Amino acid sequence: MTNLLARFPLIMALLSQTLALLSVAVALHFGSGLGLRVSPLGLALGCGALAAGFSFLAGMERWWLLIQGLAPPAVWLLLRLQFSPWVYGMLFVALLSTYWSVFQTRVPLYLSGPKVWQALQPLLPEQPGSKVIDVGSGLGGLLLSLARARADLQFQGIELAPLPALISRWRVRRANLANCRIQWGSFWRVNLRDFDMVFAFLSPVPMPELWRKARAEMRPGTLFISSSFKVPGQSAQRIIKVHDRRGTELNVWSI
Repeated sequence: MTNLLARFPLIMALLSQTLALLSVAVALHFGSGLGLRVSPLGLALGCGALAAGFSFLAGMERWWLLIQGLAPPAVWLLLRLQFSPWVYGMLFVALLSTYWSVFQTRVPLYLSGPKVWQALQPLLPEQPGSKVIDVGSGLGGLLLSLARARADLQFQGIELAPLPALISRWRVRRANLANCRIQWGSFWRVNLRDFDMVFAFLSPVPMPELWRKARAEMRPGTLFISSSFKVPGQSAQRIIKVHDRRGTELNVWSI
């Protein structure tokens, strides 16, 4: 059961929400006899807090706690606003296209910022024609910045979530950058031996397996860089502190 929940966190998320709803229903049942009255918003906030608490006890990642806590109030707000059905449909499709891969990869949509992009520039390969890949490239901001700064290098991004991949491909085309391209798909299917630098801003979950993949496929002397998330049991050869709002650290390894 534990392995199943680890592989499919959506099951635990749904269980947590169900337990929260049942807990609130039981509390209302007994509280009504005491004259207890709670507003719909209060009920939504209570469900969210309980769901986040159950998720915490289950050992889910911190970003899941935020999702669990905000989901019931968000549903209340949408019902309160009484949008047309097509608006709900569009919101659902947009969210699904952005976050559906989270349930498979357990990697949320993290976006790096300009200060991280600037910190990466001195680490780029010096040899013209060298190749750099961003595994889990999100909306493509990092690649666009680096491709503009180094027209002599080749940049590639790969993103599993359909909507971010589509947006980033449109941004690259609009910028008319011949040295940058975005691929829709899983980075697990990409052979890293063709790249001189691999950048990852993912989550703690895939880091051990990604490290094994990098060690097996990357060529000696190439760089593997992880933003924020360390490789368990592996000390980075260099840590670059980025003075941004997150206090980002770039962990750098020479393979």
